[in-house]
Amino acid sequence: MSLFFLVSLLGCFGVHLTQCYEVPPAKLEAIFPKGLRVSIPDDGFTLFAFHGKLNEEMEGLEAGEWSRDITKAKNGLWTFRDRDVHLKIGDKIYFWTFVIKEGKGYRQDNGEWTVTGYVNEAGEPVTSGGKYTPGRISDSIIYPCELSESKVSVPGFVCKGQLLFEDNFNSDIHKGKIWTPEVKFPGEPDYPFNVYLNDKNIEVSEGILSIKPKTLDSKFGDGHVRQSLDLTYGCTGIIGTSECAREAFGPQILPPIITGKITSKKSFNFKYGRIEVRAKMPQGNWLIPEIQLEPKENIYGLHNYASGLLRIAAVKGNPEYSKKLYGGPIVDGSEPYRSKHLKEKIGFQQWSKSFHNYTLEWRRDGISLYVDGENYGEISPQEGFSPDAKENGTVSSSKWVKGTIMAPFDEMFYISLGLSVGGINEFPDESNKPWTNKSTKAMLNFWNERFQWISTWVENDIALKVDYVRVYAL
Repeated sequence: MSLFFLVSLLGCFGVHLTQCYEVPPAKLEAIFPKGLRVSIPDDGFTLFAFHGKLNEEMEGLEAGEWSRDITKAKNGLWTFRDRDVHLKIGDKIYFWTFVIKEGKGYRQDNGEWTVTGYVNEAGEPVTSGGKYTPGRISDSIIYPCELSESKVSVPGFVCKGQLLFEDNFNSDIHKGKIWTPEVKFPGEPDYPFNVYLNDKNIEVSEGILSIKPKTLDSKFGDGHVRQSLDLTYGCTGIIGTSECAREAFGPQILPPIITGKITSKKSFNFKYGRIEVRAKMPQGNWLIPEIQLEPKENIYGLHNYASGLLRIAAVKGNPEYSKKLYGGPIVDGSEPYRSKHLKEKIGFQQWSKSFHNYTLEWRRDGISLYVDGENYGEISPQEGFSPDAKENGTVSSSKWVKGTIMAPFDEMFYISLGLSVGGINEFPDESNKPWTNKSTKAMLNFWNERFQWISTWVENDIALKVDYVRVYAL
């Protein structure tokens, strides 16, 4: 037991109360990118000690996670330093300090301090900027700041208005370790007519991400739709299921189109915020861009969009749909509730003619949709999505009552960018459609009529193109 601890047991009781000395308040600083600094001004002390714990309250005068005697002041300060600790916004330090002055010991008890920002070695507030890198603060915020209602997987707590994520696609997606390409057969509830692969159909060039479709036969040879395809090695779906391997039989052919999709699931997930995507929509019959937010853990269920899907923006590639922009939440795979909360905006021209800024603001009490800064949709759950969904026969609605009024949109979601084709829910049955949604031969009928629609797939127009993605805290 050190000398300062024995003396500290006396504290101010070792002298008359009128002569009790008050220890100067400690100044705590979180150093960027790592480190903790604790200091008090020198007042003739012969010793300064710091005892503290991270995110755990102290039990009386325990030694704590940090327990250090400092015996010499420097530049008029007594300073304790931990150069290795990584502190996050929102972390709390519980501590007590002790000094010896003129042979007597004095304590400052019950200290609490919360990390609200960072300083550099010189003590100057950190203002950082640039491209998002998972695990680092990247914004133009000057600390300390007002904490945001937004939550992210890294760093844990964020400031209002903070830029949480940014990719301008200035380098190949494989180099940034931000995006993961999907390799799988997508399935229910939409059963699109494509397989996701990463086979030169996902490219980055001159600051633009491009995702385009091509036929399965163009890669594997004519007639491969009636054979088998095993994606187990590298599959991002559930191994041992039809997400990773399929074999054609009878009218059940393999998905005849190869497309692509990338997600931020492994690097960046968030809850509540404003996401902006500058994109150019694809043009061509039965093409559907996927610019959306998907649930990380599927807390409310895995099937039929029980855990929700947030469409930031979508424009179907057929000419008759090409002026209709829509976005918003989806909580059911089929109509009438599938499109219940989706909002629509009719453009003056086809949305695929040029790039536009598509924005979704996701809050604790609702969702707002914008295009090029213009608000075109508001979704307010009021009493929650559950009561209305229950009336429409949505089975999963019974689970949402366990969450907030925003359930199922009150959990972590990740960004996904991709392209799908056809499917059994996206396009209503009409005379010009090669398949009917409830037919067991839907995909086969689509493929058999390929000469009807493949002529609309012009090389320069069929790709979904993305200029940038940005996520801001609210």
